[in-house]
Order: sequence, then structure tokens, then C-alpha cells
Amino acid sequence: MRKCDDFFEHLKKQDLAVTYDEVRLKTGLSKVMPSDVSLGSFFSRNVPLKIPIVSAAMDTVTESKMAIALAKLGGIGVIHRNLTPKQQSEEAQRVKFHLSGIIAKPITVLERMTMGEVETMRKERNFSFYSFPVINSNGKLVGLLTENDFDFCGDFSQPVSKIMTRALTVASPSISMNGAYDRMKKEKKKVLPLINSDGTLAGLYLFTDLKRILLGQSKMYNVDKNGRLRVAAAIGTGEEEMERLQEIADYVDAVVIDTAHGDSDPVFRMLKAIKKKYDLDVVAGNISEGDSARRLVKAGVDGIKVGQGPGSICTTRIVAGIGCPQVTAIYSVSKAIEGTNIPVCADGGIENSGSIPIAIGAGAHSVMLGKLLAGTTEAPGEVDFQFGSPMKYYRGMGSLSALESSRASRERYRQSDGGGNTLVPEGVEAAVPYTGDLSTIMHQYIGGLQKGMGYVGAATIPELRKKADFWRITSTGMKESHPHGVRIMRDAPNYKRDSD
Repeated sequence: MRKCDDFFEHLKKQDLAVTYDEVRLKTGLSKVMPSDVSLGSFFSRNVPLKIPIVSAAMDTVTESKMAIALAKLGGIGVIHRNLTPKQQSEEAQRVKFHLSGIIAKPITVLERMTMGEVETMRKERNFSFYSFPVINSNGKLVGLLTENDFDFCGDFSQPVSKIMTRALTVASPSISMNGAYDRMKKEKKKVLPLINSDGTLAGLYLFTDLKRILLGQSKMYNVDKNGRLRVAAAIGTGEEEMERLQEIADYVDAVVIDTAHGDSDPVFRMLKAIKKKYDLDVVAGNISEGDSARRLVKAGVDGIKVGQGPGSICTTRIVAGIGCPQVTAIYSVSKAIEGTNIPVCADGGIENSGSIPIAIGAGAHSVMLGKLLAGTTEAPGEVDFQFGSPMKYYRGMGSLSALESSRASRERYRQSDGGGNTLVPEGVEAAVPYTGDLSTIMHQYIGGLQKGMGYVGAATIPELRKKADFWRITSTGMKESHPHGVRIMRDAPNYKRDSD
């Protein structure tokens, strides 16, 4: 039983559904300070979060830069699929290889390549690192390139074999993380290749990352068991998307079957095919009904994404006439699968930090943000000045331009290839204010969640889901909730009344 069950049951009897601006959390006896709450949660069955924040799989929101920044803050990013499979894989690799305790599949170079070819590859793939194991034509390790080799190379037409370091300190793949750290520290080596008995490369350790992990630095980073940043990626349905998955499977912690209607045969077929071939968490969506959630859980899903039409950029409810207001949708889905250990991600409709504890109180384990992140430095795209203010471009994945330019968007909204008048958009194009670095605004969003938990008296995310109860408020009640009867003289960093 959750405290809010009676509230939603009463609404159900009246055939009423509510969204964020129609409810507020009830306060209660609190023995916890906001700064002391624990924000740990889950995105999917086996993918934990240190903050319950997920960035949307939108081409104006999440690529590697956003995913890296968010994972360092404790959340996870979902790389969008309006990219070729190779491009999406490269974006995921940039996240996975940004830092790592052990790199299981290092990026290698051939000894016959020129230094210029390696540098071109490094720049084209936007790698931030310079350490590359060098292999011969038989796949055996013969040397190592480091940042010093690039810095002191006077002629980039020379082959790698003439520049690389040949005298290597190596270890067996069985060496422990602590053993590798001690070995590297003793021999003053920043890179430790791991070699199989046949001389082939099994992986490598990086000293800086081992130090961070073992000495407890950057404790908020959301990392996997090997110390690599966690990342997810969106895919569609069908054979071509299974080929996409083959490109990205080694570099992601979870995949999201990203469709406008998750309760559909193509999604169930895709879910079954993935589970048969891969040991990988699968999140599916989007849905907004309890029965849909039960069917997905029965089919073997590891996480569910809730929200059909609540997004600021979405017109699905207006165009198609469907959808459930988001707070009721979150509750209905979470209640339907209560006890299954399948996390729910609330996708869309969040306009301010106060909506986050409401979403979690209604049953979500995490929230997916789009518009609130689209204006950050880390979001794709450049800052543009409009009417004297810095802005960034933001579009729905069902907008006309997205449908025209991307087959993935057409497939997501179940439309055939075509253009012009044959397409039926379910989203719009817009611009959002430039908001600066992600870390700055995330401090406000997380702060609002912590304050909400403090008012309810919930020390953890599971406790918030259990304790939360709601008042249904009128439009006048929401007007009262905002500053009123005054002229605001100075903007607050976490409040803006007119978001248009």
C-alpha cells in the first residue's frame, strides 16, 4: 500500500486524471534534512542511478557530451537514434571510454599506420584520450602510443612502428584492480595492457581512473563495475534496428526501445529478439496505461518509460486525441506492476524542479528531461541570439523537420517513408533559453527534489514513493502557488513564471 492510493482511487471513480499543475504533495512529520536525503534509484532492473535523472533520447538533447556530463553527476543519458548505427556507436564509445577502471575492448591501431592517420582518426571520432595499444597484422600487442608520442612527433608521416614504445609493462587479465594499481604505482606507468597467453590484447587499465575509483574520488559518478560511465542508447524495431544494436551492444548499459506507442506488436517482437540474443537491460516505451505495463513486464522488459503526449514539444494528444495526463499515467503504470521490481521512468511534462518529487511520489523511479536540458552547454547545437537573448534550437522527434530528415523519427511515430503532405507531425520546433552548464542547473533541480523529500519526510526515493500523498488543487490554487501581487525585481536561478 502507498499513501496516495486512496487519492488516485477517488479520482478513478470520477473518471478523472491529473497532471503536475493540478496536484501538490502533502507535507508531513519530517526527521530528515533535505541535504541528508539519499537520491539513489534505478533506471532499469540492473542499471542503478545516483540521482534519478535521465536525459531524453532527442537529437537536440543527448549525444556523448550530455551523457558524459550527466553520468558524472550521477544520472544517465540516452543517446538518440537519429544517427547512423556507426555514429551512435561512436557516441556511446566516447562515454564508455571517457574514463574507465578497465577498458575491456580498447581502441587499437596497427603498427603500419602513420601517425597522421591515427591523429585523423582520433579527431574524427572525437576521442579525448591519446593512449592506443599497437597491434600487428596477427592481432598481437607490439607497442603503445601515449600522449608524449603525439606531442614529440615531428613528422606525422612516419609509421606508428617507429614512434611507439616497445618496452612495455604488461599484466595478465586475471590481475585485480588493486594489484594493477599497485603495479602501476610502483613502476610509474599510466597505462597497463593486459595480455592473453597468446600475446593478444585482453584489455588495459588506466592509472588515473584506478586512482579515482580506489581512492574514492568522484563518488557521485554513475559508473559500471569496471569504473566506466554508464550510458544508454535508443533503438527502434525491426531487423535494421537489430543491426544497429549489434553496433552498440558492447558500449551501453541498457537500450531503450523508443517508440510513441510501446504497447504494440513491433515492440514485443523486438523485445523478444533482444532478450534471445543479448544479456542486456531493455527499457521499453512509451505507454500511459496499467494494462500496457503488465503486458511489457510479462514480455520480459527491464524498465518502462511512461508518457504519451505530455512533453512541451509534443502535439500527440492534440493531433491524435489520445493520452493520459502524466501524474495519473505514472501512478497507473507503477501501481499495475507493483512488486515486480521493474523501474518506471517518467518521460515528459516536467517544467520545474517541483514536478520531480511529484513524479516520484506518484510512482516513478526516475524522470526523463528534455526541454530542461536542451538549453545547456552540453546539448547538441550552437547558441543563437534571438531578440537579444541567447537561445538553443529544440525540436520534437515527431516534428516535421525531424520526420523529413530522419527515418528513425518516422519509424518512431509509425509513419512510412515520404515527405511533404504525406507526413503527419506529432511535435513542433522551437527555441529554448540558453541556461549554461549542466552542473549549474542540475544543482537547482536536485535541490528542489531534496527539498520536496524533506517536506514529505522521506529520506530515500523508495520512501518518497511510499509516503507521498497529494492535494488536488484548482487553477486558483496554482495561481496562489506562484509569486503574486508583486513585480519581480530579480530573477531566481530556479524560477521563471513565463517559460514561453
